[in-house]
Amino acid sequence: MRSEAQFLAEYAVSHQNPSNQIVHMICVPVIFIASIALLWLLPVGRFIPGVPADIAPYINVATLSLIPALYLYARMSAHALLVGSLWLALSFALTLAGLKANLPVGWIAAASWVAAWAAQFWGHHVEGAKPSFADDLVFLLVGPLFVQQKLNRLLATGSMQKHSH
Repeated sequence: MRSEAQFLAEYAVSHQNPSNQIVHMICVPVIFIASIALLWLLPVGRFIPGVPADIAPYINVATLSLIPALYLYARMSAHALLVGSLWLALSFALTLAGLKANLPVGWIAAASWVAAWAAQFWGHHVEGAKPSFADDLVFLLVGPLFVQQKLNRLLATGSMQKHSH
């Protein structure tokens, strides 16, 4: 399996255009969080015999997706596991907060997801390159690592562009 650095280098090839990078900085988090929210709304706990009623609502496609997602991040690197875990935790926290506040989480997530994907495809049109996930679905989980890398660089240098040292 490729390392985190290899995935990020490959991902960066189709994310060179500054406009596309800005779109991704906004839309990758929106898509990631909205995807978790939408998957949360697909319950499976109540269909599993013996699962207590108070635990059943927390067993859904989102929570079941944790295992393969975290495994993939762990295979990339300890850093990817940490960053991926933080993104997942944030996504779960926002989803649960929205549900607790009785917001229409499904509608908000669906509308956000569609709008963010539309913007992403526009960004790739501007870039002149297809999205990385078109060749490998793993890149859907690499996007948050790319955004985190750009955020870290922005905080450290004030620029999202790669600097050679």
